[in-house]
Parts: sequence; structure tokens; C-alpha cells
Amino acid sequence: MNKLKLYILTLLILLQGSTFVNAQDPHFTQFYAAPLYLSPSLAGTTAGGRAIINFRDQWPAIPGAFVTYSLGVDHYLPRFNSGLGFFIMRDQAGSGKLATTNVAFQYTYNIMLFKKWSIRPGIQFYHSQRSIQFSELIFNDQITQSGTNSTSVEVPSDPKVGYFDFAFSMVAYSMKQWFGFTIDHIARPNQSLTNTISHIPVRFIMFGGYKFMIGGRMGGYSEESFNLAWNYRAQGKFDQFDIGGYWTKYQFVVGLWYRGLPGLKAYRPGYMNDDMLAVLAGYEFKSMGLKIAYSYDFTVSKLVAKTAGAHEISIQYLFNQNQKVRKKHRTVVVPCPKF
Repeated sequence: MNKLKLYILTLLILLQGSTFVNAQDPHFTQFYAAPLYLSPSLAGTTAGGRAIINFRDQWPAIPGAFVTYSLGVDHYLPRFNSGLGFFIMRDQAGSGKLATTNVAFQYTYNIMLFKKWSIRPGIQFYHSQRSIQFSELIFNDQITQSGTNSTSVEVPSDPKVGYFDFAFSMVAYSMKQWFGFTIDHIARPNQSLTNTISHIPVRFIMFGGYKFMIGGRMGGYSEESFNLAWNYRAQGKFDQFDIGGYWTKYQFVVGLWYRGLPGLKAYRPGYMNDDMLAVLAGYEFKSMGLKIAYSYDFTVSKLVAKTAGAHEISIQYLFNQNQKVRKKHRTVVVPCPKF
């Protein structure tokens, strides 16, 4: 019955998120390796084009684990001092395969404020589709003392719902510092799958950091640096804070991250906002324009023995980085980490 209890618990969590608007959008530990998802203002922040693949398997020990994957492409347009982005992301959660698919288009424009500081306002328009397979779930009339029955009178048809949404963002940066915010789900569309009202709560993101140069030339093969960075997310009554750093030398990068708000917030007595400790390792094939990174989340909350952590992989490919740029349209690269 233990496995059955886990399935029921997962179902209750998912239904609560659909009905009472307590669900969160998916997140990546390698949030800078998913720049188009983090902020529309990060579209076109290389000297040319970029393609990115992200994969996250969260809590694989729980039946119907949370799996997220995305594909993004962006490009810098020096003639127009602008960046364009496009990405597709799919998130699937629980034994009922509650799935959300987003298709997004982004535009950002670079504005030089002072000699050393620039800002990049960005906007994103996207369409989402949400679905669930009720036939994969266990309902209360199927539960008996001897196990479960194969049929239920409560199983509805598998519904789908689609809606449009948009987001706005801004990033301010210099050669070694950056700060930005994103406001997502501004339209607050109805995501309900059960003919009720379930508006998606607005998601607010703030992020920033500082690059400490240790040796070599910034952006060059011999660069050695340390990036201190943070990311805060709030949606509905939930919020999370990531803080950590990357050490980069030549083609190698390693990182250490912590997620939580211990001592500052508890969802109820005895349950601190204390989530995970993550480690990251990456390698950059500079001659190929290819970057690969892997990270693992160690759960540090009361779920430590139940989840098996989380695995995450990112792959980035840079292309067309030697575009001809007029003098008045200099290439501007945001200094935030790429992993």
C-alpha cells in the first residue's frame, strides 16, 4: 500500500495546484543556462546565434517525477541593436502526466545609458497548452481493502486547455555586474482543466551577480574568474531564493548552489523554507562553440530520504559569432554566467 499512498499523495498535490492556484512554474538549477526562460531580456546576449537544450528530472524516486525539457534559439541583430528569441518548453508532472507546453517568441533592445552601463528591456508572447490523462489516475471508488479496481465512474475525458500569455523584463549591466527582473503571466490566464476558475498567479523573478576576475582576459581562453550570482522567484504564496557561485578556468567550470529561505520564512511551523544544495560541473569546447554542464540537487528538506534529488543537463551551441558590426553598433555581451 505504500506505493499506492505515494500515487494518491501525488494526485492530491496536482489537483490542489489546479484547483486552488497553489502551483508553481518549473524552475532550473542552471537558470543561467536557460536564459530565454529566465528573462526575455537575455535573448541575443551573445555576439551572434545560440541554440540551447535543457533537461531536468526532479525527484525521480517519486512516482511520476517532475520532468522538464526545453529547446531555445536566439540571435543578436547588430544592425538593429536587438535580440530575438524563440523557445519551446514542456513540463510533465505526476502519475497523471499533467503536462504544460509553452511556445514563446521574444524581443529585446539594447540601450546604452552611460559609458559603462546598459539596459535591455524585453518582452515575450507565448501560447501554452495544458493537459492531463485522467485514465492514468486512481480515484476513490477504485480503492478497496484488497487493492484497486480497474474501472471508475468518476473518470472524465482527458481535457486540454490552451491560452495566450505574455511577460516583461529588464536587465541592467556593466562589464562585471548585472541585475534584472522578469514579470511573467501578466495576462493571468485561466488554466483550469475541470471547468472551474484557476488563474495562473503572476510570477516575479529578480536575479543578479558580480564577476570577479582572477587572471587572464575576460572572455578569452585563459580567463580565470569567479561569478557570485543569485536568483529570487515568487509566485502566489510560494517563493524561492538561489545563491551560489561559479569558478571558471580555461575550459572548465564548477559551481555550488543553495536554495532556500531558512529563518526568514516557513510555510507552517516546523517546515522551514529549506530546499537543496546543488553541485555543477561543465566544460566548454571553445573551438566548436559548444558548452555542456551537469548539475545534481541534494535535497536538504524533510523530503531528503524520499526524492533522490534532481538531475539537470544543459547543452549550448554558439554559431555565427563573427558578424560584421558597424562601429556605432558595437557587440554588447551581458557578463552573467552561461551555466
